[in-house]
Amino acid sequence: MEIDLAYLVPILTLLYAVYYYITKENKYFHDKPIPSMAVQPLFGSSGRLMTKKTSFHEWIIEIYNKYPRVKIFGMFDLTSPVFVVRDPELIKRIGVKDFDYFVNHRPVFGSSDNANSHSLFSKTLVALNDQKWRDMRATLSPAFTGSKMRQMFDLVGECCTNMVKFYQNEVRSKGGAQEHEMKDVFTRFANDVIATCAFGIKVDSLRNAENDFYVNGRKMMMFQRPIVLLKVFGFRLVPKLMAWLGLDLFDREQNDYFTEIIRDTVRTRDEHGIVRHDMVNLLMQARKGALKNQKEVKEESEVKGFATVEESDVGRMQVSKGMEMSEAEMVAQCLIFFLAGFDTVSTCLTFLAHELTVNRDVQDKLYEEIRETKESLGGGPLTYDAVQKMQYMDMVVSEALRMWAPAPSTDRLCVRDYVVDDGENLRFTIDKGTALFIPIAGLHHDPRYYPNPEKFDPERFSPENRDKINPSTYLPFGIGPRNCIGSRFALMEVKAIIYYMLMEFTFEKTPNTQIPLRVAKGFAGMRSEKGVFVELRPRSQ
Repeated sequence: MEIDLAYLVPILTLLYAVYYYITKENKYFHDKPIPSMAVQPLFGSSGRLMTKKTSFHEWIIEIYNKYPRVKIFGMFDLTSPVFVVRDPELIKRIGVKDFDYFVNHRPVFGSSDNANSHSLFSKTLVALNDQKWRDMRATLSPAFTGSKMRQMFDLVGECCTNMVKFYQNEVRSKGGAQEHEMKDVFTRFANDVIATCAFGIKVDSLRNAENDFYVNGRKMMMFQRPIVLLKVFGFRLVPKLMAWLGLDLFDREQNDYFTEIIRDTVRTRDEHGIVRHDMVNLLMQARKGALKNQKEVKEESEVKGFATVEESDVGRMQVSKGMEMSEAEMVAQCLIFFLAGFDTVSTCLTFLAHELTVNRDVQDKLYEEIRETKESLGGGPLTYDAVQKMQYMDMVVSEALRMWAPAPSTDRLCVRDYVVDDGENLRFTIDKGTALFIPIAGLHHDPRYYPNPEKFDPERFSPENRDKINPSTYLPFGIGPRNCIGSRFALMEVKAIIYYMLMEFTFEKTPNTQIPLRVAKGFAGMRSEKGVFVELRPRSQ
């Protein structure tokens, strides 16, 4: 059978072009004085992760441990060369001191450039670049101070008491304690908190399990759907083509749903002069230039959690007039708060609940502090300042964030050529446009910084021990000016619900409680392999 050369030549040419495109950077690290991981076509150095042989959390720890004596090494994320920074001093230099060289995140899910301006995700704070990011960070920063958290705390507390009452009623109606999958429990709680605090609406995701807000949010977070995975690969391999096709990471249906909520809320408040201490109100103030970065007496004396990140000078910049914030940009900021609240906070709570369940001594000691705090409040409702003063609570949450960091890594993009020079024998250039990974999970599980790292030990963060921790090795909320703007809010939310839940229930093991807990394989974020099952047993029993 003869093969028509008229067809064969263009096919071979196309195949060669594709092969060249996916392998053209393979020798990138050959002239660098650092080791680099082996590379496979298309999968790069992440074949084990992409083929679901390991979890993202474990993969980050694996690659971190591959070259234990080096400060930085190379790898390939699919077809892109990436530097992995292991050395705390170099991480601090890149994340803080020389931040201007690494001001942006890499455009994983599309660019924030005008070419992709239709994308809602591209307008979020996490995706913005350069001056646009600086302006938005400075505009939003005053919304996340301790004083603003105090104003929003009542809304969080209301969600907490609502959740406790639901499970108390469930115990009465079903005649005893029940087993629960905690990711589902805390996702619904986090959903209600973000609905009331970021979108200005009240929903009850426990009593009305399939409410529109929860259903649309869950769809938005289903990153394992084949179509979403294809989009992720598309944005990573051919971002310009994805922008030209007008594709967004999120479905138009969910974009339109959340956009309509904000549009209606803002219109109603403008028309009727409604003021509510939530994120919508803060964004409306920011748009008018009414939010200012002012030093307050309360702010300076605030007791901060160990994991709370400090705002940089970028965030403290004064915005002299209202930012030209479009409706889409307002929606986008609420959206990123939703994504963080829906997944990151619920993930932290899920793994924390597991550790409290299997470490009963820690749970009992925390309960004693909770009981003492309630007595100090005269039996009244929990307050923001009371939460901040709970020392052992902060130690427990800090250790959960170390052991199970919701974001196992973070990244930076080199925006202009940067010379790495450790003053000893390492000197080379990181080229403009190249990405860097900061392996958070690897640092958090390095026995040099955290002896016996697989042990859940809140005492690492006691007042006597916390000074021994190198800040550049503890990064649950990132590092430098691009750290997580919502660390105060997240910690407040986590501590508040644990306070209310442990006040009324003990967390008990069940036959379905997985010990040791395993993280799901593949690029699935931080979720457990078989769920986190806990029995909520009323203390009255």
